[in-house]
Parts: sequence; C-alpha cells; structure tokens
Amino acid sequence: MKIRELLKKDSLSLSFEVFPPKTEMGFESVKMATEEIARLRPAFMSVTYGAGGGTSRYTLDIAKNIKERYGVPTLAHLTCVSSTRETVREKIHAIREAGIENVMALRGDIPAGRENEDRSRWDYRYAVELVRELKEMNPDFCIGGACYPEIHPESMNQKEDIRYLKEKVDAGCDFLTTQMFFDNNLLYNFLYKIREAGVTVPIIPGIMPITNANQVERAMKLSGSFMPQRFKSLVDKFGGDPAAMKQAGIAYATDQIIDLFANGITNVHVYSMNKPDVAEKILNNLSDMLGK
Repeated sequence: MKIRELLKKDSLSLSFEVFPPKTEMGFESVKMATEEIARLRPAFMSVTYGAGGGTSRYTLDIAKNIKERYGVPTLAHLTCVSSTRETVREKIHAIREAGIENVMALRGDIPAGRENEDRSRWDYRYAVELVRELKEMNPDFCIGGACYPEIHPESMNQKEDIRYLKEKVDAGCDFLTTQMFFDNNLLYNFLYKIREAGVTVPIIPGIMPITNANQVERAMKLSGSFMPQRFKSLVDKFGGDPAAMKQAGIAYATDQIIDLFANGITNVHVYSMNKPDVAEKILNNLSDMLGK
C-alpha cells in the first residue's frame, strides 16, 4: 500500500524505522530484529540507506522481506550522495521490481572524511534532483522527503530552508517526515510556517526515543536538535543508570507522541532503529489510543 493512502485515514498510527546491517555477517540478526518489529503491525516501516551507499545493498532485502512475509508496507530509502545516474537508475529499477511502492528520497549524509569533496562533480547534488528522477522513471511511486522543524544544518536560515522544501514538494514529494525533535512546540511553529509558504503535503513527525545517555551527543550532532531543560534534567538524573534511562527515554518519547495526537497529528514515525523492545513498549503505552 502507498503511504499517501495510509495518511488519508483519520485513525491514529505509528510507523517505525530500521536500518540494514553494515556487513553480511550481521544480516541475520538485523533481519530478526526487523521481523520482531514487523510483528507489531505498524502502519509502515522505513528502511534506511547507508551513508555514501555503505550498506545500501541490504536496504531492499530488508524492505522486501518485511513486505512479503508480514504484509507491512515498506518505505525504502534512496540517497544521491556520491551516486552516479546509472547507479541510481539501477536501484530505482530494483525497487520497482521488488514491488516496493514507497521511496524516501534523500540527499544523504556525507561520508566521514569526505566533507570537503567537490559535490559539483556528483550526478545528483540535492534530494530534489532525485525526486525528479524517481517521478520520471516511475510516476506511480509514492515519494517521501525529509524536513527539519528547526533548520537544516547547512541552511543559512529557516526561510531559505522552507523555500527549498517547497521546491522538493513541487517536484513530486507526496509526504514529508521530520528530523527528530524534542520540543513539540518547534514542530507546531514549523507547521504554521510551511503551510503559510504553500507546503500542503502531509507531515509525519519523527520521534527519537533516547534510551541511553550516549545518544544525546550523537542526536545533537546529527540534527542540531534543541534539548529542552526538561529533557536535560531527565538525562542528568537517570543517565548513569542504563535501565532507568531507557525507561525514562521511552516515557519521554511516549509523552511527546501523546501530545502530538492530542493536537491533531494522526501519524507519528518512531526512530526505533533495530530495537524491538523499545518499539513494543512505546506501542503498548499507546495501545488503547491506537486500538491495538
């Protein structure tokens, strides 16, 4: 099923994100973890794509297995970093042949050690170019894109960020999923601004459960996310106790999702990664709201 059709429903739902293994040796354990999450029957599952194509060979394998074995709609990530036009077209063809209907078009993270590489020599420099390629090769794809409730780390300001976002939507994005955020007011303010700018496609908020203190620094580095004092206090209090921090992080993410549901959001994407226990606990916390 196409995600754009799922998003038309009024019922509340959760989706989860998983990632492929880095090596063939880790494939079976990752496959098992993603299957455990699929058994929870989320609205859909998103399968990421390795930085610089590092683990992209397994993205389609994981997505196809989830879809065929459990009937869960899947969203396969595709990035344009360092990819040639020929390589991208081959991957698009493979996605289509696998029966995957949903694609997340991303520029992708710049691989470590290659930050100063000349991007002008790449066949694709921005996600909007990948969106256009997807639409040209298969107009029937349901295409997702990323957005930043605060600001893209490389944008000069939010106004510029939103202008580029509208360009991406106009090129063919059917929906947008946000980067992680820890203060819901940032999302509500962002939604007001993009609607004013004419971006009308569905927005799926992305929530990252922080289950250990070491994730905080990484989350801030990846997204530049603002950490509210309430969240900082949580980490200060429970960060030294792994079990307590995990419970507190799940509770914080659950609280964010409940607030989103209460304020008119119907679909939330959880960056559960390959942690079935985290996905299950959040789902259980919301079971009556979701009708599970």
